[in-house]
Amino acid sequence: MKSIKKNLRKTALMCLVGSFFLISIDSIAQRRGGGAHRGGAAKERPATQSRPAVNRSEANNSGIKRSANRQGTNGSGTKVTRPSNNANSNTINRNNNNNRNTNISGNTINRNNNNININVNNSVHVRNNRNTVVRPGVRPYVRPPYHYGGYRYNCYHPYYPRPYAPFYWGPVWHPWGFFVATLAVTAIVVSVENEKYHYDQGVWYTSSNGGYTAVPAPVGGTVNNIPSGAETVNTGTVNNYYYGGTYYEKDGSSYKVVAPTAGTLVDKLPEGGEEVTIGDVKYVKFGETYYQPVQVDGKDKYEVVNVEKDK
Repeated sequence: MKSIKKNLRKTALMCLVGSFFLISIDSIAQRRGGGAHRGGAAKERPATQSRPAVNRSEANNSGIKRSANRQGTNGSGTKVTRPSNNANSNTINRNNNNNRNTNISGNTINRNNNNININVNNSVHVRNNRNTVVRPGVRPYVRPPYHYGGYRYNCYHPYYPRPYAPFYWGPVWHPWGFFVATLAVTAIVVSVENEKYHYDQGVWYTSSNGGYTAVPAPVGGTVNNIPSGAETVNTGTVNNYYYGGTYYEKDGSSYKVVAPTAGTLVDKLPEGGEEVTIGDVKYVKFGETYYQPVQVDGKDKYEVVNVEKDK
């Protein structure tokens, strides 16, 4: 009986020593990085996972194009595609050279609204200058003429400078060169030296380009009536009737267009004149007729100038 107990004690002691021995060996192996295994089960740490590749293609300067392909997290190879940021379905084209199809080159911009031609320099050139030749004055000039450029400019009154301010005779009056498509029913036809004119309320017209153009009144043209606003002016011998730049003389029961007489004074000039600077004097010119600004009895007037070539 005693021998049995002794054997059991030896066996238990040997097991205990063996356990301590195994634990020591395993601890030493883990410290040295050895491949010891616990409990007979093999556990391996998973290898480091690689991140999915991302393909990005940047567009050139003409557009922006992005496409990202990502592999599924389950390693199945499923691809997820992001739509590109494109306002025009595929490519956004932004031209940064400030070229916005704006074509501004000299006279390419047309702002004259339906081709309305307005002469803003008050200089209208018309071929018919029959009434622009000045008749000589009937009185001798007591003032010396103004000489410039080989010409003599004679006036009875001294030059009184002031800016040219055209007078407005109303909506039915038009300056030389003004075009109208139709005339009023009050217009009449007047023939002068086999040429046909149209006269209406102090304005003379000729037919042109499907309409009518205002022209200088032809010398010799006769009408039965002139506008009530006509001004009476004295030429030195007879009275003339002045309206809108045109001079008339009474001829029986009618009125005949005449050329202006040098020395005639008028209160106002129409639109369509051209300011011309000759030396130290600034005249207003209509066709070939020159008007000099003067002042008579404290009132501003214009005097018809007699222009002659120096001999």
